[in-house]
Amino acid sequence: MKALCEKPRIENRPRASSPMATTQLLSTVEHRETLPEGYARPESDRPRLAEVATDSNIPLIDLASPDKPRVIAEIAQACRTYGFFQVTNHGIAEELLEKVMAVALEFFRLPPEEKEKLYSDEPSKKIRLSTSFNVRKETVHNWRDYLRLHCHPLEEFVPEWPSNPAQFKEIMSTYCREVRQLGLRLLGAISVSLGLEEDYIEKVLGEQEQHMAVNYYPRCPEPDLTYGLPKHTDPNALTILLPDPHVAGLQVLRDGDQWIVVNPRPNALVVNLGDQIQALSNGTYKSVWHRAVVNAVQERMSVASFMCPCNSAVISPARKLVADGDAPVYRSFTYDEYYKKFWSRNLDQEHCLELFKGQ
Repeated sequence: MKALCEKPRIENRPRASSPMATTQLLSTVEHRETLPEGYARPESDRPRLAEVATDSNIPLIDLASPDKPRVIAEIAQACRTYGFFQVTNHGIAEELLEKVMAVALEFFRLPPEEKEKLYSDEPSKKIRLSTSFNVRKETVHNWRDYLRLHCHPLEEFVPEWPSNPAQFKEIMSTYCREVRQLGLRLLGAISVSLGLEEDYIEKVLGEQEQHMAVNYYPRCPEPDLTYGLPKHTDPNALTILLPDPHVAGLQVLRDGDQWIVVNPRPNALVVNLGDQIQALSNGTYKSVWHRAVVNAVQERMSVASFMCPCNSAVISPARKLVADGDAPVYRSFTYDEYYKKFWSRNLDQEHCLELFKGQ
């Protein structure tokens, strides 16, 4: 990253289209060598980067393998034990992945006045540029700027996407279409791996919404004191992450107490299970706790694509996965009910699904 961190200066000036001056965005301020006030975590809640482990057994699944039963078995094992896996030969061209990362970085390097047009701290707004996670609620901020884009149906949302950089809409919409097809394919494989019909999960989730978070993590002067994002699970069904190919930052929790680093692999995507898959599987599959850390040497990008149930979808464990006479782990709920509850809390509180356990 071109610069180190300085506390944002809030100017007393009339507000234009944004409710907050763009000096709040980390990508618009000049930085210095100490962490600004409001970003340092309490000592008990710091990343302890020296204690993070590596894991040579992180699941890596070749989706082009002709041995389909083996692929399904590998997905099942990954979902039971890790809650995430990496995929290669996923059908999205490496050239497109490179273009996505390049145009995303170009966006975050735009002048402040360009980015100010899209700034909002309203969590329900479907297309917005913001910072941290939920700046209206949180007491400690996260070292991240992000562009939130809703992606389905594309024709409804693309007109409101950034027009600068010039190729942004074309590149991102192409990627959205392809990653959606991959997501539906993966949901089918996860259904089969649970012993369900291939289209079971897709039918339950309904006409799925899709949105993206284009994340920018600036170089940080004191990465041991803060997070890009603290530990959390994803409230949706499935997340497909395009990681920075050169800079690691994603970490996942193993066995409840050990953080492991997820190093990027060439042309691989990371697939995270979300809370809805854990609920549908009656707890057989795990929605993985994960976090994003930052570093003092390099900036980092990532693009997370979220496959989400329609708001009216009723989520409950598949009957086939509940033993006769046993109560399901989770009660039925709508995705709208779940999502509102998720956003009403802090990101790193207890697992939101705990609030939906059966009585």
